[in-house]
Amino acid sequence: MGGDELQSAAEFEQKASFLEGMQGGVSIAVGYMPVALAFGLIAKSTGLVLGEAVMMSLLVFAGAAQYISLTLIAAGTGAFEIVFTTFIMNIRHFLMAASLNERAEEEAPWKKALYAFGITDETFSVASLKEGRLSSGYMYGLIAVSFSSWVIFTGIGHWAGNLLPVLVQESMSIALYALFIGLLVPSLKGHRKVMVLAASAAVINTLLIVSGFFSAGWAIVIATVISAAGVELLWKESRNHG
Repeated sequence: MGGDELQSAAEFEQKASFLEGMQGGVSIAVGYMPVALAFGLIAKSTGLVLGEAVMMSLLVFAGAAQYISLTLIAAGTGAFEIVFTTFIMNIRHFLMAASLNERAEEEAPWKKALYAFGITDETFSVASLKEGRLSSGYMYGLIAVSFSSWVIFTGIGHWAGNLLPVLVQESMSIALYALFIGLLVPSLKGHRKVMVLAASAAVINTLLIVSGFFSAGWAIVIATVISAAGVELLWKESRNHG
């Protein structure tokens, strides 16, 4: 087989992988629609303009981190505290990227870096279930569809906020706390570790704020780090003695 034929075969394989990835991303895109719409609405009620809300989804692409960022912005938290908090929340992405890299085909590092940006809990789950090696074409297709859905519906959600009465827009901030409760409660069932982590973080955060020495943003950061480290050490110790 000549060089041109080999190149054509490789290009065809890449296109096929990309289309396969797009098909895998459709279910994620559908699931992202209501969450991204809600994010856009709440971003507007928090005071972000359309461009800021869309840029956050473009540059961050992490649902939970974006929602907690809105909470911190509403509390008047500084930029460094927001960045540090979201970094702590998303440390697991390093582990997910490393796990997928074990199954990834040999590619140029820059290609892997591009699709590593789009690894979320959902894209990781779909990619993990795929049989065989993961190509950059497949990952690009998977992420292109899910990422587009997240960004587009963020914008639509923010725009839709203009159609709502002012009273409803202002009340959307309450939905942010309802969302966190809705995300937290199911994970508490049968997971003692999560329950202890949530309770300890809440207690530490309250004590730090009451002390008057820390702002709301730093209280959240410190409470998150202390509770996460403390609970992990306690569980490790209990396993050693178990």
